[in-house]
Amino acid sequence: MSGRPVKRSLTLRGHRTSVSLEDEFWRALREIAAERGIAVNALATEIDESRGMDVGLASALRVHVLTHFRRRQDER
Repeated sequence: MSGRPVKRSLTLRGHRTSVSLEDEFWRALREIAAERGIAVNALATEIDESRGMDVGLASALRVHVLTHFRRRQDER
């Protein structure tokens, strides 16, 4: 397991952007998107649209993953 961020490209509303996240977060985002039956780009777009302008995209993605799995844990 590597804690080093990996830079990947996303397309948000037709615009390409690069985001650096740890592999574990990329895997979690793919899992969440698959559960919802949407593409990672669509999920990232939703997260991007709901974040405040004072929050970076990478941070918003990480918080979304954390919140998703905490809710899942609480439902058990």
